[in-house]
Amino acid sequence: MLNMNFTEQVIVHTVDQPWLASPAKGVWRKPLEREDKESGHTTSVVKYDAGSKFQPHPHPMGEEIFVLEGVFSDEYGDYPAGTYLRNPPNSVHAPFSQHGCVIFVKLNQFDQQDTQTVRINTRETTWQKGQGNLQVMPLHSFAHKHTALVKWPANEQFVPHKHFGGEEIFVLEGEFIDQHGKYPAGTWLRSPHMSEHTPHVEQPTLILVKVGHLGTIER
Repeated sequence: MLNMNFTEQVIVHTVDQPWLASPAKGVWRKPLEREDKESGHTTSVVKYDAGSKFQPHPHPMGEEIFVLEGVFSDEYGDYPAGTYLRNPPNSVHAPFSQHGCVIFVKLNQFDQQDTQTVRINTRETTWQKGQGNLQVMPLHSFAHKHTALVKWPANEQFVPHKHFGGEEIFVLEGEFIDQHGKYPAGTWLRSPHMSEHTPHVEQPTLILVKVGHLGTIER
């Protein structure tokens, strides 16, 4: 197990983490949370070398991906950097990358009723107005769980708030800040149910945010 106590806050500076080999040649990963070595609840940053691939495999409880660099592909299409994907429970695919890519991946974390397949190129999608001067791009919602991109202009301050059902952030660009620290691009943060903070930024910043999915689970 790795970081599977969801009542604890976890902060990982993924840029500083070593790449570990996966079962597929030329595919590397940085585990962030893991229920078991090759199964169960898993969150990772994964790198595909040019020409690397995985054999066809199922996702018993779904797969959620954000493409960070390069072009990620499977038999259904090619997904450039900035693409958000959801493959529902029991879906099967054979992923590869012709020229190499880096992706943020969450495995086996879906509700069985959450059966929507999603493909969003966020670099071609319209932003919506958020609180204050924030811009928001909703990516997926199911029950009380929500995933979105949030764009912060320089020197933006957000109101103090609590995270019902927890909050998970991957900093894509810039630097996210709260009273507990500063989190540069590549930082992964997981904050538990009913945790509280007052975030702000000093420079333009882009974050991938997921809320409401942690509850009070402890493993």
